[in-house]
Amino acid sequence: GTIGGSGLLLSSLPQLHLFAQERAKQVKGQKARLAVIGTGSRGMYHINHLLQIPHAEVVALCDIYQPHLDNAAKQYPKAKLYKDYHQAISDPNVDGILIATPLNMHAPISIAGLKAGKHVFCEKSMARTMDQCKEMYDVYKESGKVLYIGIQRLFDPKYLKAIELIKNGTIGQIVGLRNFWYRNNDWRRPVPDPSLEKLINWRLYKESSGGLMTELAAHQLQMGTWVNHSLPDYITGFGDIIYWKDGREVYDSVSVIYHYPNGLRMTFESIISNKRYGMDEQVLGHEGTLELAQGLLYTENPKPAPGIQQLINQIEHKVFDNISFAGPSWVPETASSTKGEPIMDHIQTHDGSNTTGATVDDGSKGLVSAYCSSVITGEPIPNLVEEAYYSSVLALLGNKAMEERSVIEFPEEYKIPYSFDA
Repeated sequence: GTIGGSGLLLSSLPQLHLFAQERAKQVKGQKARLAVIGTGSRGMYHINHLLQIPHAEVVALCDIYQPHLDNAAKQYPKAKLYKDYHQAISDPNVDGILIATPLNMHAPISIAGLKAGKHVFCEKSMARTMDQCKEMYDVYKESGKVLYIGIQRLFDPKYLKAIELIKNGTIGQIVGLRNFWYRNNDWRRPVPDPSLEKLINWRLYKESSGGLMTELAAHQLQMGTWVNHSLPDYITGFGDIIYWKDGREVYDSVSVIYHYPNGLRMTFESIISNKRYGMDEQVLGHEGTLELAQGLLYTENPKPAPGIQQLINQIEHKVFDNISFAGPSWVPETASSTKGEPIMDHIQTHDGSNTTGATVDDGSKGLVSAYCSSVITGEPIPNLVEEAYYSSVLALLGNKAMEERSVIEFPEEYKIPYSFDA
């Protein structure tokens, strides 16, 4: 559960940032020579960060869609341009690759890169199928190279602080995990030519996308291993296309339940035709609740308000209008109106409306900077691949349960070695 030889805990703040900063100091004056494969919206988001990272140098760019490649080349005019990722990988000037392609290409490119002796950063989710996830993991273990997956919450200060509070017992015993992501847009992008439909709108088709589960849930399902330190024993869920009936193949509304051996349940729900509740991960304890995306803590028994305020509250909630039910008095329980306490200063939040280029720091820059350091040193961050592997597999199992309309068990063949107590 420690990083390198520094004895720093992976899930503590500010240790992870300090670790990354120490690594950056160690590699000062050196540069990770990278090939960026996939220069669409997420690829350009990473390129904009790479321009700010002193130990990063983009020496090659690769994309099969010329307008995207031309756009990226404006930022790195000296970089070699490729349309075939095999050529980009085999470029002798390339030390590591950064992959921001459609999901179905993650595993083929990552595996080719690792086998060619290159370090690899691949966007989440890890791969389109569970078999690909497992193959990618196995090749990584055999390669001796560094593999990073784009789960940036590992570098988001408010998430790391929340995990610290959970570990030290601030909210007591964990009794529930709720994840949700609501938007109101069709997820569709304009297509200049009908022949490019499946290339540009790859997220809408099952061949290239796992839909809401792999694009959104994979970020949040990490809570299962981060917080509960175990794997679910069975999973069920429901998925439908209820609003965006435009020829897409992936669900626009999903609800999935993950049941754990200790009785805990983790849920994920997403609807993309209503944005009222935005995005959040809620960790429910018997003594408090954490809203991780907002960086807020709610205690079950907040400090009493001054006497007159208490009286006003009681009148407003009509606690004197008790209803007699089977003997004892019964008072309707409503959601607490208590305001959450920020868990740290200067919290940056976003509404979840965009995952390809968050307007605030969501940990993405820190994650890519750490990858560049690892390309230079050859040293990975322990547990990052395992966290990403399980969040990806849980997302894919959610899809499987929805498609089969069944309760499924976590398959033994997809379990990998991982210390959940780390």
